[in-house]
Amino acid sequence: MQLPTVLRRATPTRLKHDVRLRAAFVGRGLIPPRSMHSEEEAALLLRRSAGKAVVVELGVYEGGSAALLAERLRSGTALHLVDPFGAHDTALPPGWGALEDATKKVVARAARTGAADGGAPAVHWHVALSQDLAPRWTTPIDVLFIDGDHSEEGCRRDWDGFHEHVAADGVVLFHDSRLGVPGGRGLPGPTAVVQRLFHGADAVAGWEVVEEVDRTTVVARTAS
Repeated sequence: MQLPTVLRRATPTRLKHDVRLRAAFVGRGLIPPRSMHSEEEAALLLRRSAGKAVVVELGVYEGGSAALLAERLRSGTALHLVDPFGAHDTALPPGWGALEDATKKVVARAARTGAADGGAPAVHWHVALSQDLAPRWTTPIDVLFIDGDHSEEGCRRDWDGFHEHVAADGVVLFHDSRLGVPGGRGLPGPTAVVQRLFHGADAVAGWEVVEEVDRTTVVARTAS
């Protein structure tokens, strides 16, 4: 049972952001993981991932979107979750961080709920930096959700390391990539990567923007 909202709101800020204290409460289910996506983005992620064979999320943090996928996707899907955990200044706001054990408990609870409701995906954890995992990755990807290192260099590195593994009919979702775009939000790094890769005269060949929702940009391979 989660702590009442009124009690959570009354908690001093310094305690709310204490990484180990948050992890203890999140891991036990006393407080929810921080939601890093809007309701519209959650619907987008689920719609794009439904019925797919392989979904990969780069950047898990406390497990908000990972838990959503673990609970709502069904058996037959392999859900790969990639995160080194700990504090990373270009992936999270200063002072934020997550602990592996707590986040795994969040996702495991969600998967159990999904299994009891008719099935759940097979969850595969990769506790590593994405750039260390990318060179040895071989599995074709249907949905790639890039939400890890939010610096321009880090976001571009994730794209460079994984996009060649995306299936012909697969998609890549860039979170926090619509800063300054009408109706959008985001951060400078991912926004710069999306603008450079998919807009203007120097846009990369073979890919195009197919959908935009709140902070998220979806790109897909173009028909040859």
